[in-house]
Amino acid sequence: MTSYPIHTVETAPEAEPLKVLQEAFGFVPAAAGLMANSPALLNTFFSAFGHFRGGGTFGPDERQVLLLSNAVANGSEWAVAFHTLESLADGVEPEVVEALRRGERPADPRMAALSALTRAFIAKRGHLDDADVAAFTAAGFTEEQVFEVITGVAISTMTNYTANVARPPLEPAVRPHAWTAGYSDGV
Repeated sequence: MTSYPIHTVETAPEAEPLKVLQEAFGFVPAAAGLMANSPALLNTFFSAFGHFRGGGTFGPDERQVLLLSNAVANGSEWAVAFHTLESLADGVEPEVVEALRRGERPADPRMAALSALTRAFIAKRGHLDDADVAAFTAAGFTEEQVFEVITGVAISTMTNYTANVARPPLEPAVRPHAWTAGYSDGV
């Protein structure tokens, strides 16, 4: 297996995105440090995430439900742990987080619909059925937000795949939320 360096603000060929992330999180997330091996990937992710977060219509809790659902669907251990930390910080109810980590639909109908559409995009490679969109809009989302889900899936896939290829260690703040495929309540 190839070993990729996890760049820091000091070692990255393109340090500015990592500086912003370090200020936001108090550390450079490992996936971003890995993406810095490809300035094209890091800058594409950073720009897209900025638009998703700053110009999107989803609230912080909804963004995290989407990102955590994507991470679980992609089996990304680093991303599930990271987005568990972020989900709890952004106000996602702990029972919703635990359901998502188990690959289940949360009891909250709105969060369940968002998670289901996210997983449908991944499982069906974007070939949604009318019923997928109808269930999403019946939960109070708009048809236009279907396209915003595409943005979230795309940017999350960048981090998921990066972490899946490189398998970075979990940062100290993220370690309490470690996850592996086959997660159960007893872990």
